[in-house]
This record gives sequence, C-alpha cells and structure tokens, in this order.
Amino acid sequence: MVARWVPFAAAGGAVVVAGVLATVLLVPRVPEVLPDAAEPDAPAVTYPDQAPPPALAAEPTGPGAIGVVDPAWVDATAAATGIPREAVLAYGAAVIGAEEIFPGCGLGWNTLAGIGYTESDHGRHGGASFDANGHASPEIFGVPLDGVDTAHIPDTDGGEFDGTADIDRAIGPMQLIPQTWRSWPSDGNGDLVPDPHNIYDSAVAAANYLCHATTSFTTEQGWAEGVAAYNTATSYAQTVATAAQRYYDETSG
Repeated sequence: MVARWVPFAAAGGAVVVAGVLATVLLVPRVPEVLPDAAEPDAPAVTYPDQAPPPALAAEPTGPGAIGVVDPAWVDATAAATGIPREAVLAYGAAVIGAEEIFPGCGLGWNTLAGIGYTESDHGRHGGASFDANGHASPEIFGVPLDGVDTAHIPDTDGGEFDGTADIDRAIGPMQLIPQTWRSWPSDGNGDLVPDPHNIYDSAVAAANYLCHATTSFTTEQGWAEGVAAYNTATSYAQTVATAAQRYYDETSG
C-alpha cells in the first residue's frame, strides 16, 4: 500500500497520512528571508544532487507522518551518514509529505538534512538529543536577531516560542523563526501537538516552507531560491550543498 498525503484545503486544514491525522497549516506567505545578506563576490555554489524519495513502508509502522517511511531505509541511512535516526526519519517523512502538497517540488531528503546539519547539527547543538517522542532537550535557540551581526527582526510572538519578548530568535532543531513557525505549525509525529522543538514537527514545517518558496529543487535556480528563503548568504547555501552532496554520496552506492 502506498501512503498518500491529502490536503483538506488550500488555505488551511490537515493532512491524512495512511489513515492517520497529521496536522499542517497551509497558509500562503511571502518567504521570510533570514538574516545573512547575500555575498556577491563569493564563489558560485556547487549544487548537490537530489536524493530519490525514501523507501515507503509496506504498511504504516507508526503514528502520524513518520509511519510512511520504511524502517529499514531509516536504519541504513542513519548508519551510512551518522545522522541521528530520529532526524533521518523526520527528513524522510517530511519530504514525502511536501511532495504530496507541492507536486514537483523535488526536495531531496539530503537537502533537508543539509539544512538540519547547518542549523543545529541535526538537533545535537549544545549537547541536545531527542527523547522518544522527538523533542530536543535541551531546547535549541538561536542568537537574538538584533541587527548587530544579523538582520533586525523585532519580536513577533511575545516570547511564546522563543522565550524573548523584545526580539526574535530562531527555535528548534530546524531553527525556524517564530513568524515562520506561526505560519507553518505542523504535527509530523501524530500526537496532535505542533511543537517547533520536535524534530518530526519542525522538519515537516521546514519542508513545506521550502517547497512553498520555490518551484522545484531539481534545477539549480529552484534549489538556490528555496535555500535562500532560509538564509540568503552564499556561504550558507554552500555549506548546505556540501552536506547534502555528502549525504547523497554516502547513500547512493
């Protein structure tokens, strides 16, 4: 049986994954470009290959979106790359779902993993690790976006998500800013509690945000536009691309 993600509505609603509810709010937004400025004199980015979609489970093997991914694929990919198993599962499920919602997006799990590596070392920043439900502990917060070495992003959440009521900072293993999370609250593990500090939830939000930001990750221009929605710095794109290509090479033998 092939698991399908079917959106209820274009402006908002939920997604059914193999009969299990996984919430995702679909609200069109202009991509919020994160702090770093583009670097016009930087070398051109070497764009990575996009890994094929993860293998699907013959039958759902767990709650929520994560149940669609073949556990054997997850184990083999985690062993080959050194990425935590929870993160591999989250990336794989998220790109499957994003392709259903945004047909033709072509986001490879390895590019999403490249962003996860660049943002938080797959949720390991500061010694964090995931509990059985995918929640990162300790929770991961970025630097204040106060305009000193970053763009200036005034507070958008009253401290609800990032704990600071005077300025924004990125949150969770995928380092989404509060405004982005508010636009794309997601439940990837089926517990019906959208949580930006949960790798399954934040990976779904990140994948949908990325696919909304570009037409397709299968072209160099589309890949660049998608990643720039996360961070416009050329050095950022190259770091993501290098990690993504490494994961592709480690798993395509």
